[in-house]
Amino acid sequence: MMHATRSVACAFLSQPTTSITSVSTTAKRSMPCFQSICKSIQLNTKKIDNGSQTASFSSSSSSTGGDGDGDGDNLLSSSRGRKAVSLLPVYLTDARAVTKYHPTEAPDGSLQLSVAENQMLEDLLVPAIRKFTSSSSSEGTEGIFHSDQIYYQPTHGREGLRTSMAQYLHRILKLPQGKGLDLDGMVLGAGCNAVLENICFCLTEPGDAVLLPTPYYAAFEFDLVARAALKIVPVNTMKFQSGEKASDGKISQAMYYPNRASLDAAFTNALESGSKPKILLLSHPNNPLGVCYPPSVVKECIEWARENKIHLVSDEIYAGSVYNQVNEETGEYTFESALTLASSGSTSEIGLGLGPYIHFVYALSKDFALSGLRVGVAYSENEEIRMPLQKLNDLCQISSQTQLTVEEMLSSTSGDGQLWSTDVFLPENNQRISGRSSQLQAVLDECAIPFLRGDSGLFLWMDFSEFLPALADGESEGLAESQDSMDSRERRLYLELMKEFGLLFTPGRSMRNELPGFFRCVFTAASDHEFALGLERVKKFVSAKRA
Repeated sequence: MMHATRSVACAFLSQPTTSITSVSTTAKRSMPCFQSICKSIQLNTKKIDNGSQTASFSSSSSSTGGDGDGDGDNLLSSSRGRKAVSLLPVYLTDARAVTKYHPTEAPDGSLQLSVAENQMLEDLLVPAIRKFTSSSSSEGTEGIFHSDQIYYQPTHGREGLRTSMAQYLHRILKLPQGKGLDLDGMVLGAGCNAVLENICFCLTEPGDAVLLPTPYYAAFEFDLVARAALKIVPVNTMKFQSGEKASDGKISQAMYYPNRASLDAAFTNALESGSKPKILLLSHPNNPLGVCYPPSVVKECIEWARENKIHLVSDEIYAGSVYNQVNEETGEYTFESALTLASSGSTSEIGLGLGPYIHFVYALSKDFALSGLRVGVAYSENEEIRMPLQKLNDLCQISSQTQLTVEEMLSSTSGDGQLWSTDVFLPENNQRISGRSSQLQAVLDECAIPFLRGDSGLFLWMDFSEFLPALADGESEGLAESQDSMDSRERRLYLELMKEFGLLFTPGRSMRNELPGFFRCVFTAASDHEFALGLERVKKFVSAKRA
């Protein structure tokens, strides 16, 4: 399965930092594919320059119509294949074209701070994975390869891994005591995008709408449109919360919370556009905001979804990367899983008692920095979709060897009975993430740049709107500004940051942010040296712009 940023883009934007001339074996093999992707994006986008363009950062998520390029005469490729490529965010071509930083060969090159990967964990992960893959098997031979691994595997995953995964999720999600995940409702597939696409495929018809609170992870537009043929309808929240900006000019975290009013508006927008709303997709902890939704917000979404018979899918891929676990103001846990909140009050003896409208996806790509292993999880207690979900997983199963490795990783204990995954690795990982986040927050405070106080994930959400080019005559400020003007001004700032100051961030408009000038900085995507250099470049940029 091709994927926009969780697989394809990450592989090519995350070049090895030791040399700009060295490329991983995987990247070398796939380079022609990515060059073709970049070419296709350019062909499907208006010609762009540094100022006069009006193109959006990412393509339309509409799922209807052809691409109008003479399909009847083209015998070498399909319109649907070319259309899938057009869904990739346009900013990827800019990021790919720029010279990347190298300490000697390109000291002024751009620092890659836009790909959501954690490059701080090799010293912990590599020795551990080697150990897990060389553990003695139940057959008494060296290694973990079992004789049954050479045959077809259960389509929804080996029972041993599903059991270990269920126990692991119970711990990190803090699921209710006395209740457990129903193993028959769990499907293990090749990455979060694969299981997400499959679960949405089982819940919808082509052209149905997926409601997504903004800003959202840009590659959702690829994951849900390319093959499932769904239509993404943004849930814009700002005008349904009190005040666009606080008195100090900052946009508060609460401005991004979906509520009944914003969900009702998106529901109506979907219907008026000719699409039936079927799914509300939450990213929790949120990408790109780097924060968790409060329990009250998630509860409101769950109640609204059940009342309207809308399927709520909670993407909790960063659930194990909550580095500020207690809210300093309330004393409550920062993160509460939608599974916990949806199971509250249920008396069901099987599973969590979620009912047919609540679903969950997760993967090891972020919390364990194992994006290369392709291990995703879908969970649902909707019995109507179990068999279809398992059968669709035939197309994206995890290899038997990887399943055994991950099972060993999740169940391995130390001499004192501690679990390596949740008692040793994740606490150390969160400590490292917290350290990087604190360093970036300190610099942003020093530079008086507004940002959301992150508590989870690998990134911070920064407000660089102060540095946007001036509005054109006749344009209004804030939400009243035209979409073309927002896109144009943010793109000019994005290119300035990247080309003149060597800072490659993810532009907010590519994630459908309602206002221009916001960027996601992935603070784990660089070495210690590169990160320190990035902080200095931020200071240099602010100083130059305010001079």
